[in-house]
Amino acid sequence: MRIEEELKLDFKDVLFRPKRSTLGSRAKVDLVREYTYRHSHATSKSIPIIAANMDTVGTFEMASALGKHGMHVALHKHYGVDDYAKFFNASNATTHAHAFYSLGILDHDLEKFKQVRNHTGDEIKFVCIDVANGYTETFIDFVKKFRDLFPTITIMAGNVVTADITEALILAGADIVKVGIGPGSVCTTRKMTGVGYPQLSAIIECADAAHGLGGHICGDGGCTVPGDVAKAFGGGADFVMLGGMLAAHDESGGEIVQKDGKTYRKFYGMSSDVAMEKYAGGVAKYRASEGKEVLLPARGPIENTVQEVLGGLRSTCTYVGARKLKDLSKCTTFVRVSQQINEVYGRAQ
Repeated sequence: MRIEEELKLDFKDVLFRPKRSTLGSRAKVDLVREYTYRHSHATSKSIPIIAANMDTVGTFEMASALGKHGMHVALHKHYGVDDYAKFFNASNATTHAHAFYSLGILDHDLEKFKQVRNHTGDEIKFVCIDVANGYTETFIDFVKKFRDLFPTITIMAGNVVTADITEALILAGADIVKVGIGPGSVCTTRKMTGVGYPQLSAIIECADAAHGLGGHICGDGGCTVPGDVAKAFGGGADFVMLGGMLAAHDESGGEIVQKDGKTYRKFYGMSSDVAMEKYAGGVAKYRASEGKEVLLPARGPIENTVQEVLGGLRSTCTYVGARKLKDLSKCTTFVRVSQQINEVYGRAQ
């Protein structure tokens, strides 16, 4: 047993230090980033925010709504082959151009992807290979196998939180490493297992490792307000994945529940009792649930939330003098704090 005593930080532990800026308006900030990927050699040009691959977030409807803004969606993996084929073959390219096909690492996951690809040709450009624990040799071996089978597809793989396995995944064939264990709003991994890593430090350390190898990272989890999204980018994330912030909208999916005259939508983690009962017939006897279900007030169309997130991000850039999102991490100085906001009138909404 050993203890690391070096300070590790979460989003709540820091604020941006403002700096002199020559930007006259938030409207002048460019949020579009262009990437070339280490292994697939493909390029993409987008606003690098990704809706999480949860069945109450990563839907076809969400892909259509965010695609209009040049943003990404990681589709959940529980659609049927015909549904995926119809989506990726759609003539409207803005709908699927930045969509990630998500899969696990079991044989049937790979076989299903091959079936979808047989119906869609080269339309699937991005794949998200997703497991809760990215530290197993089986996972790294699967990434290698997938890279060998599909050399031109851009692969995002995770989740991990440390530099060593970030490097291992990139060397195995991942273009983007997904970073985050336990920070999600409906994730109970830290409670059930005691495992995790403060998200901002995980992003900073994994980004440093990935960029040294020509790879990229996606910060996944822990963002509750637009300022957190900005902090993730400021810490070096190339992409940021959002779950709870995009949940409970018309495009999110999730069962509608009427309670006390108000409308709610169900939102749950993909390792929760609810998800495993829905897709696997229940929680296997050898494991425990690592997610929870909540009811969130229905939030209507996603458009207002998108504008809040993008507007907050533009404003951050103006405060620190970054004309482009690409420059944000270069312009970032974080100040450690013990309090984020004045809560005298209750928790900020």
